[in-house]
Amino acid sequence: MASSFSPDQKKAEDDAEVQSLRDGDLRATETFVRNHAPWMLALARRILKDEAQAEDAVQNAFASVFQNLDSFEGRSAPKTWIHKIVVNQALMLLRKRNRLQEEPIDDLMPVFDENGCRFEDPWTVLETPETIFQQSQAQKHISALIDQLPDAYRVVLILRDIEEMSTADVADALSLSEANVKVRLHRARAALKRLLEPLLRGDAI
Repeated sequence: MASSFSPDQKKAEDDAEVQSLRDGDLRATETFVRNHAPWMLALARRILKDEAQAEDAVQNAFASVFQNLDSFEGRSAPKTWIHKIVVNQALMLLRKRNRLQEEPIDDLMPVFDENGCRFEDPWTVLETPETIFQQSQAQKHISALIDQLPDAYRVVLILRDIEEMSTADVADALSLSEANVKVRLHRARAALKRLLEPLLRGDAI
């Protein structure tokens, strides 16, 4: 369904919300937290794989948002601005645990013989990705498979393919070159595809 608000109306609504927060409006603040906390927590949880640390990241993100309201210029939607803050807070916690160091991923990559042909099990029933993602049980299984990737690759995959951040923004968030982000994303996708093959063949979850 199309939004009933035009872009100008939406921006005016966002600006009014931000101004209410700057003015210390308690009700506006409570509504703001209630509306944004669920998706912020889900985002932090995807990155951190830890409920307690995800909650810490969200608390830190809210603190950063309220401390920096005066610096928000409204060039993007508030949610876009908040999204970046949550990502940065979650990545800070990962860095404290030294979990963003690049690790070998070769064991998860496709295997080829000396002629360049790929080793793989025979396929029987071919499931489509669309069919798989429509199955709630499969979605949980896919999330678990993504979690098997080393963090340096898993986080790039999440930020690019799930959160749909640009390569430049991911590179900036992770302090990497765009070329490095592209390499990690390619390897993460290849590893995930291999992990997904039992599902794509129609094997039981």
